[in-house]
Amino acid sequence: MRTRTTTATAAAALTAVALLLTACGGGSDSDDSGKDEIAGADTGASASASPSPSVSEDGVDRPEIKLPKDIENVFEGGATGDAKKDAVLADNERRVNSIDEAIVVDAEKHPALEFYSKDDALMSAATYIKSFYDNNRSFTGKTRYYDREVTFAKDGSATVTYCMDSTDTYPKDRKTGKVDRSVKASPNDYVFYNTRLEKNAEGVWQTTSVSSTEAAERCM
Repeated sequence: MRTRTTTATAAAALTAVALLLTACGGGSDSDDSGKDEIAGADTGASASASPSPSVSEDGVDRPEIKLPKDIENVFEGGATGDAKKDAVLADNERRVNSIDEAIVVDAEKHPALEFYSKDDALMSAATYIKSFYDNNRSFTGKTRYYDREVTFAKDGSATVTYCMDSTDTYPKDRKTGKVDRSVKASPNDYVFYNTRLEKNAEGVWQTTSVSSTEAAERCM
């Protein structure tokens, strides 16, 4: 039940990237205490932290990702037993969390967004995120990610496909903090993603392109 946006022009996407990597699009004049708590997540205040998985196990200096208490992302499937595939899935998970952090946390910067996304994937993520700010919206609730699969190409890149179920999320007014629980679940809440990732020099699997299909029967 998240608000989505259609594909934007290249100019609009570049503008969105610039805005999100330099400053938050949300205002700071809200009287809502819940929003203040979320904003504090970036500064280590009282909001609960949901750090990126395995932040230091691989020796990569990663930006910390913190999500507020009312956001729960459930990634099903667990470890595959293949260390390379598990590394790809972990960075895919971090990318998803980095996008949600940029939507719900009114921080001055969102370093994790650029850390885990680049090229077309960065532009599409920034445009998607900016659409929430433009409409004074956020969201709350649980999102489920499942049927995650990794395949590798001869050029060294990886493909991750997965389903998203957002039927347990609800729109939230960014200024007042009011949650609209009257919104009903719909087939559009089931989305299939096909993503391409490349491993950079630091050992991070960055997502470079994303395609999605809403109301995906394979995810229902």
